[in-house]
Amino acid sequence: MKHARIEINAQPFHAILEGEYLVLDDGSRVLESEAKFLSPIEPRQIFATHLTYRSRCVEYQMKKLPDAPAWFVKPLGTVSSHGATVARPKGCKYLNYEGELAVLIGRRCQNVSLEDALSYVAGYTIVNDFGVHDFRHADRGAMVRVKGQDGFAPMGPYLVDAADLDPNNLELKTFVNGEMVQHSHLGSDLMFNVAYQIADLARLVTLEAGDVLFTGTPAHSRPVEIGDVVAVEISNIGRLENTIVELERDLVPVGIQPEVTAATLHVALAIPEDEAEARVKRGEL
Repeated sequence: MKHARIEINAQPFHAILEGEYLVLDDGSRVLESEAKFLSPIEPRQIFATHLTYRSRCVEYQMKKLPDAPAWFVKPLGTVSSHGATVARPKGCKYLNYEGELAVLIGRRCQNVSLEDALSYVAGYTIVNDFGVHDFRHADRGAMVRVKGQDGFAPMGPYLVDAADLDPNNLELKTFVNGEMVQHSHLGSDLMFNVAYQIADLARLVTLEAGDVLFTGTPAHSRPVEIGDVVAVEISNIGRLENTIVELERDLVPVGIQPEVTAATLHVALAIPEDEAEARVKRGEL
């Protein structure tokens, strides 16, 4: 079953997709094409990981594949929805898309086995985990400035019940202005599958109903430009689409400022670190 949250007269409503209609709890119907979507999930907290896809590690020409997922926390203010805009701050140019599968935990999950981990999942949705890598030199890897900005995690449009999906048999595609830029099969490319990620995190962090895990992105995350339309599709879930705009306000000149560093180019363009350093020295930013 596909669940959605939509806005009608500035109020949120739960709905189920039936054909081309969204059916509300009172039985009333809204055409899917006319609905204003909200995020299908209101997370209690968000955990995200990176470098979980083999293709991404190969793209970075890593000498050794990671032994385990690396986790960071996303602020709740990053959550937005299908159809929402994503704002690149002024003075920045390296805003990257990252198409991902998001996992909703359905009940308390603590120190669970790999065999039991998926039984704690309530459902799955799509997320585009945007990051602005002009701040890659900040935060010592915590990525609050890179990935914590308002609206940097649009989700949706649907949450699909866990019983209706096999997370090891899903296909992910990302498109920019209609051109496919990411394509991966989770079962063959994801080094640390959903069960592994849940079990790994829940050893040390008690997960509760409403917690959400972002499971990483495959190769070919790249910067986008103002006006670009970015869409992420995952088989049997749907299509999440968002447009890039420029943040209307100027950033106050306080604290660490955006800067194109070797780390920016290495991550945003997936080029070797020595090449990134050489480009910065040559001023090729």
